Amino acid sequence: MSGRHGRRDPSRLPSPAAALAAAFLLAVVVSIVVFKLAHHPAGGARPAANGSQAPSEAAARPSSTAVASVTPAAARSPFNAATASFLDGRSGTVLAAVYDLRTNQTWTIGTGPPQDEASVVKLDILETLLAQRSKTGATLSASDSALARSMIEDSSNDSATSLWDAVGGGTGIGSFNAAAGLTRTTPSSCVQCANFPWPGWGLTTTVPADQLALLREIVQPGQLLTRAQQSYALGLMENVTSSQRWGVSGGVPSAVTVALKNGWLPLNAAQTNWQVNSVGWVSGQGRDYLVAVLTTGNATEQYGIDTISGLSALLWQHLEP
Repeated sequence: MSGRHGRRDPSRLPSPAAALAAAFLLAVVVSIVVFKLAHHPAGGARPAANGSQAPSEAAARPSSTAVASVTPAAARSPFNAATASFLDGRSGTVLAAVYDLRTNQTWTIGTGPPQDEASVVKLDILETLLAQRSKTGATLSASDSALARSMIEDSSNDSATSLWDAVGGGTGIGSFNAAAGLTRTTPSSCVQCANFPWPGWGLTTTVPADQLALLREIVQPGQLLTRAQQSYALGLMENVTSSQRWGVSGGVPSAVTVALKNGWLPLNAAQTNWQVNSVGWVSGQGRDYLVAVLTTGNATEQYGIDTISGLSALLWQHLEP
């Protein structure tokens, strides 16, 4: 019994006349097929399911020239002419940076040296605490959890001082910052500083780009914090007390997720020079970005708040999907 690819029996081969007839018939069939293909090329318009004529692939897809001429909204800097005009009308110095999580693009505005962090440093304290616990495999104690919650949600200075000391002060903070890639943040060397009535950790200096690096540690996968720790930190920032939910939340609809930490600090005894800062994550309605705004030279605390809130509203608009 022959196999599938065995040799054929010569007695079953067609006669020459039959072979000629078959060849003629094949030629006719091929001619008909070629004629139909010429009038109905592959990829051409076909009747749609509802009986209407569906557009061809070429018609449905924009030409390469048209695609190249369209710039995605997220690719344009949110710091545009409107933003510049708004900031030109404000006094003081504003440094800001935005990182779009959808496109991995970063934009900055403003020039100047690092500014004092005020209570924004409390996010750094929290992340350092969590990272240290992660290294040892330990979890937060009930006491540490209570301190962390009041430090972030209520911006408690006493809680921040306790945890600053717990992580090793400026040395511990500096070690974590180096691991997180912060290059222009300098932890304060004192908690009780001469001629300064407020906790000295607020005099830690930073730039917006470094604050974005800290925020990325809690919203993107990394090596320093576990997923559970990231969720824990964001949960605290999303539940900041209502009186402190200003700044980078300005102009953002209430249904959108905002996780933030703000800072405010009078830099002179007369309280005519305020440091006002806000950092956070904004996600919803097609947007997903991190933002850090530092402002100094504000005549009042409210003036700084209004500057950041106004800038935030413009960023929300300009980062539309």
